[in-house]
Amino acid sequence: MFAPYCPYFKSMSITNNDTYNADHSMYTGNLTGSPMMTTLHNQCPFIAMAKRNYSTVINTSNTGNQNQTTRCPVSGKNVQDQTNATVNGRTDGNVSKCPFSSMASSFQQKATLDPSILPSFTNSPLKSLGEIAQTALNMSPSTDKEEKIDYTKQFTTAIDKVKSEGRYRVFRNMTRQCGNFPHSDDNTVVWCSNDYLGMGQNPKVIDAIQRAVQESGAGSGGTRNIAGTNKYHLELEQELADLHQKEAALLFANCYSANQSAISTIVKLIPGLVLFSDAKNHASLIDGIKQSRATKHVFKHNDVDDLRDNLSKYPKSTPKMIIFESVYSMDGTVAPIEQFCDLAEEFNCLTFLDEVHAVGLYGDRGAGIAERDGVMSRIDIISGTLAKAFGVYGGYIAANKQIVDAVRSFAPGFIFTSALPPSVTAGALASVRHLKSSTVERQQHQQRASDLKRMLKSAGLPVMDTTTHIVPLMVGDAALCKRMSDRLLEKYKIYVQPINYPTVPVGTERFRLTPGPVHTPQMMAYLVDSLKELWEEFKLESKVELQQSQKVREGVYQHEYEKEERDGKGLPLLDIMVNVVSSSRT
Repeated sequence: MFAPYCPYFKSMSITNNDTYNADHSMYTGNLTGSPMMTTLHNQCPFIAMAKRNYSTVINTSNTGNQNQTTRCPVSGKNVQDQTNATVNGRTDGNVSKCPFSSMASSFQQKATLDPSILPSFTNSPLKSLGEIAQTALNMSPSTDKEEKIDYTKQFTTAIDKVKSEGRYRVFRNMTRQCGNFPHSDDNTVVWCSNDYLGMGQNPKVIDAIQRAVQESGAGSGGTRNIAGTNKYHLELEQELADLHQKEAALLFANCYSANQSAISTIVKLIPGLVLFSDAKNHASLIDGIKQSRATKHVFKHNDVDDLRDNLSKYPKSTPKMIIFESVYSMDGTVAPIEQFCDLAEEFNCLTFLDEVHAVGLYGDRGAGIAERDGVMSRIDIISGTLAKAFGVYGGYIAANKQIVDAVRSFAPGFIFTSALPPSVTAGALASVRHLKSSTVERQQHQQRASDLKRMLKSAGLPVMDTTTHIVPLMVGDAALCKRMSDRLLEKYKIYVQPINYPTVPVGTERFRLTPGPVHTPQMMAYLVDSLKELWEEFKLESKVELQQSQKVREGVYQHEYEKEERDGKGLPLLDIMVNVVSSSRT
């Protein structure tokens, strides 16, 4: 069955003198008696290895044949070692390296198990090797005649699918005006920025960045291990450790990398560690779990009882880690951190808390929900970002010094990445220090969020009721959400990003509004009036009661897509990487 793959065989005339049993088990022809096989043997350097179950001894004593065969880099050594080569006796690893014999062997095995792939031979007791080879040739195109693969088409098809579903993402140019947030350079008012407090234009932050550039230049100069560590890194890590009341902290390029690297590394360092992950966890947490290849259990979102049921499947002696977020950025839900910590103590678990959408915004010093709820000391590992409330860039983890040192020493995502530039770390340092002592920004932020939710409800618009700064306005259709976003920008000079699958489940598409201190009451009034007109224009139901509310609260986000991946229903991992824009870890 090497015929379809052998460049020598394909150039010869196929005769019926070469026969093969109907059960595809054994070639019965005489190599020396068959003109075609004799010619093939004289030319092909791979025939001696082509099939394991040929019973005929291939005679390579002919000097000319042997000289040809030994030239093959795959089989040469094998032929030199054995003068009389019997395919049945071949166990040398070189056989599997032959590109023709390995494919032929695979086809032979399939034919033996399923004769129907050679349907024209099922009713005859004895079939010719030539006929079988010809059928195989028809089924498997010749390697030298294969059509060129259109790689570009593969990408185009993927993008066309996303466009047809209304999920294609357009990066709008929203160049911000420093000192005039939330306006962009064309005077558009941005309502979906993650710079929640406007710290990206804070004078202390800007001054620190400028001074660092003048002092240390633009870049860090290398990884943290190779000349890339500067005083700003060290001071910022100390400040973050103090913020979360931990012994140490470690900076990453972004919080996606922090989550991914920390989780996968911790798993590798603790043999048998079992992970318990909230159903609505962010893609960065899930990616860390996937990379770790650890046993995992996904519990229902914020469901203490379901988490308990999953934990109870294991003895206390089994190492375990509970992974969850404090504020979930799409629905605005808050984790029952204290109850999760109770379970962690009861079942002897580590806890990993993502505070990305809470640091800088909650707690007396801006350490997040865990600080606000008085449970920060009960959390083992906290991750956060410097790119949202702190208004700059970067991610980090904070924990005891042993955990931080282990991640620092073993995490490839940290070791092999260039360090953050001194200007970025200096700006973040200034922002963290400011928000530790100033509560004005946090108070204004909470007030704006509360006021906008009240105004949207009064207008009869379908806003989800949340206890956090997240303000989701439900649309329920991906294509419609995109059209409405475009209309807001074109007609009203308002930019709100459409949030679609897989960031949220299909049918729960929405706008995610992020009011903050930089938005004035007049801006909020104009936004609500514009949205009311938009809802009327698109003839949407202006009801506060949401048809999708149950689905929203029960929906399992990224982990649901993992199940689809296991079931072979799509390419959710690609979707997650491409589409999680609104809640990206920066």
